Amino acid sequence: MSARRTQQAHTLVADVISAGDIAVDATAGNGHDTIFLARCVGPRGRVFSFDVQRQALAATEAAVNTLDPVLACRVELILDDHAILAARLPPAMRGRVAAIMFNLGYLPGGDKQVTTRVESTLAAVHAGAQLLRPGGLITVVGYVGHASGRQEVDVLEEMLQDGSSPLAWREHDAHGAPSNAPRLFAGIKSQG
Repeated sequence: MSARRTQQAHTLVADVISAGDIAVDATAGNGHDTIFLARCVGPRGRVFSFDVQRQALAATEAAVNTLDPVLACRVELILDDHAILAARLPPAMRGRVAAIMFNLGYLPGGDKQVTTRVESTLAAVHAGAQLLRPGGLITVVGYVGHASGRQEVDVLEEMLQDGSSPLAWREHDAHGAPSNAPRLFAGIKSQG
């Protein structure tokens, strides 16, 4: 189910991103979203890939270089909390980012005690909304199988229902899914 949600997120992003665009992988992990975004933005585009773990960035760098070293020149790896992504991107990027992807939880194969946290994820989503261009998209894959993941999904559900975000949020394909299945949320910035 996790791979299905990630593929759905890729499909949503592919509809809004083009060659030459700017994108952010807010949770680099093992590099799958970074690679996808680097392919989408093409040789003139840029991907900023964040993670708080050196191990994750090393895995992302190795995956990019192994798969297609040409992609590496499109990617900037950033060892930092995604909560401050707006401060780490060049000021000229504000309002120009096409897509931001989050795949929450812990690093597969890594320390399961090191997870994304609701406070930093919420700060990153709010900052990301300010970085997006009109029509830009944020996707969030959340996992309810561990305590911090459940908290993150609960906050995303609240945001979806209370309308406090500048993005139009919706949850994708939640009906009929098992209660412990990963969840996919997507928020798009209005065109006007």
